Amino acid sequence: MDAFTSFFDSQTSSRNRWNFESLKNFRQISPVVQNHLKLVYLTLCCTLIASAAGAYLHILWNIGGIVTLLGCVGCMIWVLATPHYEEKKRVSLLMAAGLLQGATLGPLIHLAIEINPSVLISAFGGTALAFGCFSAAAMLAKRREYLYLGGLVSSGLSMLLWLQFASSIFGGTAAMYKFELYFGLLIFVGYMVVDTQEMIEKAHNGDLDYTRLLLLRC
Repeated sequence: MDAFTSFFDSQTSSRNRWNFESLKNFRQISPVVQNHLKLVYLTLCCTLIASAAGAYLHILWNIGGIVTLLGCVGCMIWVLATPHYEEKKRVSLLMAAGLLQGATLGPLIHLAIEINPSVLISAFGGTALAFGCFSAAAMLAKRREYLYLGGLVSSGLSMLLWLQFASSIFGGTAAMYKFELYFGLLIFVGYMVVDTQEMIEKAHNGDLDYTRLLLLRC
């Protein structure tokens, strides 16, 4: 019960400390915060792999459904109830939640594959490239403006080239569809900038709990 109380208290205090001025803050990123970003994106990558594995297991054995949904929610609650010092246990539970979430989304992914496999490939490729670029920027950047400039430019360019390559393989689409797709990706990257800024600000304020951070964004 104390774990849940401290969780909601920290959420309230973090929201109170974070404002528009934090978004414009370009102070030097400390080594501690930079290492926190590495852990966040590395854990996110592992969770994405676990989720993809869960979706693949559903395609093989049709395991996705209400049971995997309840199991996913149960793992999330278990993570929040686990003390911070049990880091390995919390990461393992987060991976389990990602696996079960992937299995739960398996029927939708299977339907997308049957209708048009290029949609799934484009979505996965664009998302993976975007987070990959931000992970690389987080490892190399020393100042926040470099983090966002490098992440935005490399993410936008990589996604654009990759989507054009996918269109050349699977066939072209209507101009309006392309506009909506690129505009949606632009908004998505914009949200990533805000989330990254918020992660840095919370880390500067002492909130280095990356498992809970990823759990809230699942």
